[in-house]
Amino acid sequence: MTPTRRHAVLRRVKDITLSTTLSLALLGGAVALQSCGNNDSDEEQTETRFGKGVRTYITETAPGNFKITDEVQADPGKAGAIVSYYDGHRDTLSVEAAKRLVENDQSTNTYLHNPGAYHSYHHNGLANALLWGSLGYMLGRSTAPQYRDDARRYGSGIYANSDLYNRSTRVGENVRTSRVTRTVRPSSGRSGFFGGRSRSFSS
Repeated sequence: MTPTRRHAVLRRVKDITLSTTLSLALLGGAVALQSCGNNDSDEEQTETRFGKGVRTYITETAPGNFKITDEVQADPGKAGAIVSYYDGHRDTLSVEAAKRLVENDQSTNTYLHNPGAYHSYHHNGLANALLWGSLGYMLGRSTAPQYRDDARRYGSGIYANSDLYNRSTRVGENVRTSRVTRTVRPSSGRSGFFGGRSRSFSS
């Protein structure tokens, strides 16, 4: 192959490579724009926050039987439960840890997803003490009016005595009414052309 022809072939290869690179870049840009557009049209999501929290003290009075022995108002960031077990050891549960326990226990999970069937699974275990105390509102217990009777029916029996239950009811009401649900679009965190929108309301 002569030098002139070889130079022409190399130049053609460079042209093809450059053309391919530009095509891929443009294609990639189109995919990115389409992805942004699709995310912007996704379903809205909700985010729940509480202006007030609660710290719940729970004692295992007999193996497998738990009672709430005290509740105090707390900053939402310091909310959670302190559990004293029958064998003498203690444990501190954050809101996240308590929520996982409630969601993984058959009894409380049944209530969260099928309240009508809950009575067959109700027990005095730790998950139920967490759900029916004031902390339960921060763990996913409904604040809807139709479930207020459930709170009285099951909640009163989880406290150590009636005086504590009556006092803690006010604490729980403060937590419940501080609940704010914020509805956001998936793209709300983006800035520029694809910024989302949000709205909030309290229950």
